[in-house]
Amino acid sequence: MSQATSSTAPNMSMPAVLAFASASIPIQALVLAVAVHLPRYFASHIGLELAVVGAAFAMVRLIDIPIDVGIGMAMDRTRSRFGRYRVWMTLGAPVLMLGLYGMLLANSSTSQLGLSGILLFLYIGYSMVYLSHLAWGGVLGPTYEQRSKVFGAVIGLGVAGAMAVLIIPIIMQRTGASEGEGVRAMVWFIIAAIPVTVLLVLATTREPITRETGHVFRFRDYGTLLKRGNVIRLLAADLCATLGPGWMAALYLFYFKDSRGFDTTAANLLLMIYIAAGFAGAPFAAWLANRIGKHRAMMVTTTIYSLGLMVIPFLPSGAFLIFAPGMFVVGAMAAGFTVMIRALTGDIADEIRLDTGREWMGLMYALTIGTTKIASGLSALTFVLLAYIGYQAREGAVNTPEAIQSLQLIYIVGPIFFVMLAGACFIGYRLTPERHAEIRRQLDERDAMDDPAAALESLTGEELAPVGRPT
Repeated sequence: MSQATSSTAPNMSMPAVLAFASASIPIQALVLAVAVHLPRYFASHIGLELAVVGAAFAMVRLIDIPIDVGIGMAMDRTRSRFGRYRVWMTLGAPVLMLGLYGMLLANSSTSQLGLSGILLFLYIGYSMVYLSHLAWGGVLGPTYEQRSKVFGAVIGLGVAGAMAVLIIPIIMQRTGASEGEGVRAMVWFIIAAIPVTVLLVLATTREPITRETGHVFRFRDYGTLLKRGNVIRLLAADLCATLGPGWMAALYLFYFKDSRGFDTTAANLLLMIYIAAGFAGAPFAAWLANRIGKHRAMMVTTTIYSLGLMVIPFLPSGAFLIFAPGMFVVGAMAAGFTVMIRALTGDIADEIRLDTGREWMGLMYALTIGTTKIASGLSALTFVLLAYIGYQAREGAVNTPEAIQSLQLIYIVGPIFFVMLAGACFIGYRLTPERHAEIRRQLDERDAMDDPAAALESLTGEELAPVGRPT
């Protein structure tokens, strides 16, 4: 397939954008399954020890961080007539499918090393597909607006994939299947969706080839960033803001079934409400940020989130209609402070660019992705805490009141502490909307002076025709 440069890539139609974004369906379905269902599946239905499950997930997730860096570097250096990211998506799909199938083969005799090997193989395939999809999406549109349209569709269809894996166990339970059979059906859905969506992307989407800049970042560039106070604030906030909800996700089914008295169907429905609330929480946070500033919106959303968690233990057990509004509010705020973290990253990158004269946007987002993965790995260690307090995760096990009470405290206190700390990271933050507007003004002036045509346009207010084109 012929390739286009990013400067000449055509404006994609919405059907074409949705076809490309379809690959996010199995990707985000897998993210939710790994965060919520699969750890419990291994502990409760396969019968592995909680400490084994928690240590395996945490260890592999942390190992996955440098693997992602290596895969990303290899992608950037790939040259082929079939494209760059297309090749990696094609190779990653079967690896991811085999990793998922390996999870279905795990049994009670699987060791921690064996489970870690299965998970590592799974994560390598996931990284190959996920990173190639994101990078490909980043070069699809030559303009800011087109890129926003692409990633808006990616996020939207990703939520649809997450909702699908929540619905599958509910349908399975309605037909008389066990919870474990519902999780296996979820995994088979993801396995089936991977080739369908990847082939759809490959058949319908061209791959623009971006021009090389000639600059390669070195490891010491990370040290330059880590000397800046606002970068430290951001990374600490991102770590805490990811660890809080990740902590909840790891313990979610244990808490809502054993402590709050819900069955699997009701617990999954409440989780669906939590996730779907992101459609309201993200625009709300953007609206709020435009009025009071992003850092204040970050503090407001983290505070409301924490207050919502404080209310949950006092709600009557098994009362779905009473829990549903609370889950909606908490889910909306979680989406809100996640959006704020990503928006604040761009502001801080602008500030650094003004000070140094270099573009740092990509490296800044790479750093936040790293802290997100570290938090995801640490959240799996909650299973070690459960094992320490004597909680029994095996299906049919009866836990003591003391173990249930400890579960309640671990589920609530950890997320509240970390999310409130994420908001507190921006106390005293000085990159206000007014300051950022001044930074953007100076950057625009500098960019205009570097481009004589742009500078003349700014003086005359008229767009200049390119050389060789009639005015």
